[in-house]
Amino acid sequence: MRLHLDGKCLIDSWCRAPERPLSATVALAAGRACGIRLEYAQLSRKGRVQLGWIAPGGNDALDRALAAARAAARVILTLGLTPDLEGESMTVTAEGFDGGDRLTLALPQTQRTLLEKVCALGKPTVLVLTGGAAITFDHAKPNAVLLAWYYGQRGADAVADALLGETNPAGRLPVTFYQDDSQLPPFDDYAMAGRTYRYFGGRPLYAFGHGLSYTTFAYDSLKLTPETAPPGGAITAGVTIKNTGPRDGDEVVQLYATAVAPPVPMPLRQLVGFKRVPLKAGETRSIEIPVPLARLRRWSPGEKRYIIDPGAWQFTAGPASDQPLLTARLTIK
Repeated sequence: MRLHLDGKCLIDSWCRAPERPLSATVALAAGRACGIRLEYAQLSRKGRVQLGWIAPGGNDALDRALAAARAAARVILTLGLTPDLEGESMTVTAEGFDGGDRLTLALPQTQRTLLEKVCALGKPTVLVLTGGAAITFDHAKPNAVLLAWYYGQRGADAVADALLGETNPAGRLPVTFYQDDSQLPPFDDYAMAGRTYRYFGGRPLYAFGHGLSYTTFAYDSLKLTPETAPPGGAITAGVTIKNTGPRDGDEVVQLYATAVAPPVPMPLRQLVGFKRVPLKAGETRSIEIPVPLARLRRWSPGEKRYIIDPGAWQFTAGPASDQPLLTARLTIK
């Protein structure tokens, strides 16, 4: 690519090269228009050109944001990460990143500072968080948090509908959000010990399966049928649930299993079934979740095949992996 300003070549990189930022410093006269010409050739399947400029002088973005927050009755604060920062094989050199790989789960320092200063104003504050994976932050400061992930062109409408109560949120976390980096082994340690809801024994920031609603739900009566089964069989988990709040909404009933006395180390818990249940305000329903016992299998290095260990298994039902509201026992012959 080549970049020209008023006929003068500022950047000349007419060669094959990986994606990277290129820059030039120029002096511009106030009120005078400049002619810009950008030439580029795409030599691979993936190509991208972005042209930007940064005005001289101090960065007053934090002061402007705080001024807007002071003038507001309520604050919607959007923080998080974008695909421009978070990715693979990128030339990102920002704090907390190495080539698109994240070096920490924490929000960037500038965002942590903004969150602290805005919440210190004492205004009702909702944090809308974007990102593609787990993020750590001081969740005690905002009054509420809406995780929007990486939303598309209608994402702003979806966020507004949730914040204004036009829709009742019913999403659930597909990953564990940890409190901070110290809760995890080193990033270059690929062993599963201490990771994910299956092997993490600490207290998470938000657990796998977590999600709130504008209504509330009560659980009752978990029953396994049958209570004794062969390894190749299947069971059905029956759960009774009630919408105890003022609004219609969806609850996601989650079923987890734990081996009571396994012959080898096993996960602390593993998701074996779930069901989304729409309930009117005040409605009670009994649901069934089928569970093929093959979901309890483990790999046997000695036998070089998957096996299901006989013995006792504890099943729990609840709204998230850290909320086992109901328990029942299964025996595998």
